[in-house]
Amino acid sequence: MLTTPQLMDRLTLGAAPDLEVAINAGAPRDWLTGQLNPGSEPRSLREALSGLDAATLDPASLLARNRPAPGALKDPEARKHFQMRRRELYRQSVAARLLYGTISPWQLRELLVDFWFNHFNIFAFKGLCALWVGAFEREAIRPHVLGRFEDMLLATARHPAMLFYLDNHLNAVPGAPAPRGRTAGFNENYAREVMELHTIGLHYTQADVIGATRLLTGWGIDGKGRFHFFPARHDADPQTILGQRFGGGEEAIISFLKYLAASSYTAQHISLKLAQYFVSDAPPADLVNAMTARFLDSAGDLKSVTSTMIDHPQFAVAAHRRDKFRTPYRYLLALLRASGRIPDRPQPLIGALNALGQPLYGCVQPNGYASTEAEWLSADALSGRVNLAVALGGGWMQVDSRFARGSAVAVASVAETIGASPSLLAHAQAAPPQLQAAVLLGSPAMQFC
Repeated sequence: MLTTPQLMDRLTLGAAPDLEVAINAGAPRDWLTGQLNPGSEPRSLREALSGLDAATLDPASLLARNRPAPGALKDPEARKHFQMRRRELYRQSVAARLLYGTISPWQLRELLVDFWFNHFNIFAFKGLCALWVGAFEREAIRPHVLGRFEDMLLATARHPAMLFYLDNHLNAVPGAPAPRGRTAGFNENYAREVMELHTIGLHYTQADVIGATRLLTGWGIDGKGRFHFFPARHDADPQTILGQRFGGGEEAIISFLKYLAASSYTAQHISLKLAQYFVSDAPPADLVNAMTARFLDSAGDLKSVTSTMIDHPQFAVAAHRRDKFRTPYRYLLALLRASGRIPDRPQPLIGALNALGQPLYGCVQPNGYASTEAEWLSADALSGRVNLAVALGGGWMQVDSRFARGSAVAVASVAETIGASPSLLAHAQAAPPQLQAAVLLGSPAMQFC
């Protein structure tokens, strides 16, 4: 059975004041059951998000409020204003994610949002994606992380942000009407990535990519920023993909994506990635096999797959070792939660994640960020983390308006929250006052979970 410290390490974004009390208020199993069946967010979080367009508006509304007038971007001032709006909506999207991570009691869901956004990665600074990345996470990822994989795959495929990022809004039969006067033609980007990254892995051929590209034509974005199927841009010829024949029309596109979602290759690919994120960089084969079998038996029920992972004996073994190196994002959230900071001033944290090499929504390549130690552990990376711990612990990085600049984090509170050993607490108390919390926040114990 998992202990309370193990639950906090592996199934939350980090220990927080009163979290241990909340877990121990009933049986730890009751807390875990609640995490798998999350309820409403607290009022404080809902109120904090309510003022953020990126956290509340749909893609059409975001485009309507921020789109430049036709031809306006030829004017340097109009172009500058549009770039400022893109940056502001990006900042709001990051702010929303950080607020969820620090305030939400449904911490397992927050970890799953991080995992699944990386799986269906969107690079915020490609064109209109900065306007839509927050809506993409809220509409296509967050509702489905404990639902059915098929539903999430379809939601991501049809979202304007994904259509724009992987260019499927440009994918059309040659000669068909194209957006903004472009020349229409086939574009393989989404067809390739939906197989290689999102579903079956490398179990496809170039002929499969060509067939999928032709089949996936017609899905696009209308003039108001909404998903739309354009029959005139769709190749209605039947296609043979992965040995299966798919007729033309939008229903054939949906059938193809459902076929991918149900594949045994997809089940294995997803199970391995989930186990790498939550359990070990090289997860045990019997664990991955159990998750794969559950994925197939449950028709891609992600709650069942996640439960199978957590209940497997190897999960507790790995949690006992505490050898999973935190990514920069998970480390930053662990610092915020341990210090009790609510990040209503996210700009310094955006800079911190940039410096640590993991800007939120900033992975250019569609494969997203890795979750393995080899990707993130280096001398430079550890130096950057120590600098962050010093800035945050000493109050020099002002991220919470409740505290004046220079308000150091209370060392006793952090020590109690993270369960610091007596020797680590003694080292912290021996440091100058402004560095005491930093000794705890930058310690090796905070780098691993």
